[in-house]
Amino acid sequence: MSLQAYADPAGMPANEAMRVARLLAIDHPNVTSDVDLARRVSAGLQPQAATALGAVLGSNRVVGPVVPEATLRRVRKSRKPLSKELSERLYEVGRVVDAVSRAYHGDEGAIDSFLNRPHAMLEGESPFDMARSSSAGAEAVLNLLRRAEAGTAL
Repeated sequence: MSLQAYADPAGMPANEAMRVARLLAIDHPNVTSDVDLARRVSAGLQPQAATALGAVLGSNRVVGPVVPEATLRRVRKSRKPLSKELSERLYEVGRVVDAVSRAYHGDEGAIDSFLNRPHAMLEGESPFDMARSSSAGAEAVLNLLRRAEAGTAL
């Protein structure tokens, strides 16, 4: 999936779960709600979730910083899913990428700039680093974006 797809909201799924599932290459017809997605993440995402998110953000932004390269190789070789912890990290980063992409209407330059530039409202951390640090970090970035949608200056 390309971030440019967010330029045409009519062509995107209406709910967050389906959009995040697309970002993470979860090709399962039953992922249509938050509950469906939660079950898939809890069971462990397939390694292609990291590859798909890496295709959107740049592989070096995902493989290594979010999912260790050795772990990714190991799960691919064993044909097992990623751990619940790593799956949750990918999910949280995916949620942030989805929200930023919606906010910037698929403008890849603006998305990249927002994600990677230190932000004063995140105490100087970049939104990407904050999002990948923990679920609370991802929530802090999402709250920042919600404030922007509500008209609060960033």
